[in-house]
Parts: sequence; structure tokens; C-alpha cells
Amino acid sequence: MQLISKTYWGGAPMNMRRRPEAYEVENLTLKAPDHREHRGLYWTPKGVAAPKTAVVVMHPRADFTHHYVIPRLVDAGVACLAANTRNPNNDVTTIHEEIILDVASCVSYLKNKRGVRNVVLVGNSGGGALNGFFQAQAKAGKGKRVAKTPGGRRTHLNDAEMIPADGMVYISTHKGEGMIMNEIIDPSVVDEVHPHLTDPAFDMYDERNGYLAPKAFDGSDAKWVQYDHAFVARFRAAQLDRIRRIDAIARAMIAENERAEQLHNDPDFAKLSPDRQREVLRREAFEPVLTIYRTMANIHYVDNHIDPSARDYGSIFSPRPDLMNWKFFAFGRYATPHAWLSTWSGVSSHANQLHDLPQITEPSLFINAGKDQEIFPKTDAIPMFNAMASKDRTYVDFPRARHYFEPEFGAKDAPDVEKVMDVVVPWILDRF
Repeated sequence: MQLISKTYWGGAPMNMRRRPEAYEVENLTLKAPDHREHRGLYWTPKGVAAPKTAVVVMHPRADFTHHYVIPRLVDAGVACLAANTRNPNNDVTTIHEEIILDVASCVSYLKNKRGVRNVVLVGNSGGGALNGFFQAQAKAGKGKRVAKTPGGRRTHLNDAEMIPADGMVYISTHKGEGMIMNEIIDPSVVDEVHPHLTDPAFDMYDERNGYLAPKAFDGSDAKWVQYDHAFVARFRAAQLDRIRRIDAIARAMIAENERAEQLHNDPDFAKLSPDRQREVLRREAFEPVLTIYRTMANIHYVDNHIDPSARDYGSIFSPRPDLMNWKFFAFGRYATPHAWLSTWSGVSSHANQLHDLPQITEPSLFINAGKDQEIFPKTDAIPMFNAMASKDRTYVDFPRARHYFEPEFGAKDAPDVEKVMDVVVPWILDRF
């Protein structure tokens, strides 16, 4: 069953379409302050031993080592450290309080080892929220940073060197992966273990609630829906209710581990039978994985009236979100309890742009793609820009561009990328 958007058929739409004109590239192994290693590519203008300005481009899980911003920046004399976090292409165990240490290692590497004077964080999509969380925590300083993850583990943030970046660029960025999940999770799921059990009162893909199902499998005959405002309010509230239910499941799993740890550390543990000792140790070591079904249910995918834009029908992943909702390829499908609470729960996660942006005063450029199918003007872009504390802030809208500024399927060139870089390059050069 082929439901994936054409954008993804030819590979990752965020990848560059050409290499820089004259460049050198180094394969780096970086070490975060908690001693975890991660990898990156350092792209520099050929013959320029010590560029004064460099950007860091990262994403919580996607591979941005060949991101489309790199060629134009390198051509303009700006170095690019394009790095993966410690969890490339897999966020099952992603703890945001850990992966911002990977951002920290990139900034430290550029400043301390390569002599870069100005570091700008370029955040595309989920990279924007990652960078915002890092920058807010870096600026808070030691002793004032998040001390524990939402799951209760001690963080390394208050012991780590976290050098704030000098500037921030946000391109098609969202409010945070958890904030995205709050709006895409299907609230009609009745039982997390039996995902086919559905409460039709909260099913946005049920015709009785106003949905118009396309007849064409590829969604080519899809028509925009206009849901009743009362249904939308109930739907959004039910989404948060499901998030809270999953939070409770995750916390119960963590509590079971902690109870086993307490038994293990009890002085009377040695008095237990070998079988009981073995059971306690296994329960202490056990780390379950949550399966989060049906995470492609955002009202905005099929209703263009609540938050109007020039976007196409459907989600970034599929023109048939009603069916894609049942497929594996979606956001946050698997997560450990700690990863769910830290990354994918918008109720519990600390990575929230609306909390972080008011702490960031560095020059900030915010770029919105008007045809974005995951980030919407009134819901996401404008609230984030309004939350920015920077006095030097710029909002640029590209009303006909998609999420990754990718062209029509099959096109070799990406004119929207060039238009974006016509803004990004001079913005960086003028300031740094």
C-alpha cells in the first residue's frame, strides 16, 4: 500500500541538490559533555583555514549532514558544522535533556578548537526547537538549568559547558516535538494495546463528524472539510487527555523500575531467594518500549478554514492522512517511557519553543513556509515569532513554499531553497 508523499519518493527532501563550489569537508567524531559520541561533517570554504563565522545545523533524529543550507553558506565564506545527535534516524531513546549536550559539543568545538568567533544555530523543522531548548538552557547558566528529566533522571546540564550561540535562524520550525504530538495524536483511540478500538465521537476521519473521505486512493479528489467548532474543541481536549493517559502509563513503568531498584539496594536483598533476587534484578534492568499508534490526526490536515494557508491537502508524509494514520511511518511511533516524557509528550516535555524563545535575546531570523503541512500560521509560526525576546528579530514568509522548500516531484533544482538562502546568507553576513 503506497501512501507516502511524492516528496519522499526520491530520498530526503532536506538534502542539498548540489555541493558547494569550492569546499573542504572533514568527518568529525564529537564528544558531548556527558562523554557520549556523535558524528558530523564540517564543511569549510576551500583555502580558508579559520572562518570567523560558522553555523551548526542539526535535528533531533534526522540526518542533516548534507542539508540544503550548506552550499550557499560555504560559497559565501561561512563554515557549516552539520551534525547528527547521538540518535541518528532513531528517536526511540531520545532524551532532549541529553541531545542538547550534542548541540553544546558542536558550539564548543567551533569556539574552542577551531577559533570560530561567531556561531549561528540554524534550525530547520525539529532542529529549531532543539536549538531553542539548547540556547535557553545555555543562557540560564550552571545551577539554573533543568536538573531532572520529566522521567526523573538527573541531567548533566548544570555541570556542562554550554556556550550560547551568537545568533539563531529558524526555518520551518515547530514549537517542539511534544507540542506537535499534542496536535497530531488520534484521540479516538480507546485502548493503547488494542489500537483498532475507536470512539467515533472523537474520530476526525468519521463522516458523521463532518469528514469527507476521498474516493481516489492517492487523494487526488480530496476536498477540504469544515469541522464544527464544538467538535474541534472536544477533539483538541481529547488529544491532551490521551497524552496524559500515556504519560501515566510511562510514569507507572518508570515507577516499577524504581521499586525494583529500591529492593535491590535494600540491606535485606541478600536474604531473598536466588529466584526472587533474579526477578528483582531483571525488573530493575528492564526498559519497556511504548508503541504509540495513530499519530496522524491533525485537524489542519483536512480542514483549511481554522488556520488558512496555501498548503496542499494532507500531511507532510501523505495526501491520505486518514489511511497513513494506520501505517508505521509517522511521528513518535516507538519510545521508551523516558523518551516519551522528554521528547514526545507536549504535556511533560521541557522542549517547548513558547517557553524557550522568551529567554533568547540573540539576533533571530524566523522563516515560514506558507504551504507547510505541519506548521501553520496562526497555530505555530506567529505565536513563536511573538514569543521571541530578541530586539533584532526578523520574520520572512514564503507563501508558496513547502516545509523543506522542496520543488515539485522530479525537479532537479529547488528555486525556493535559493530564495530562502537569498535571505539567510545576507542576514548572517550583515551581523557576523
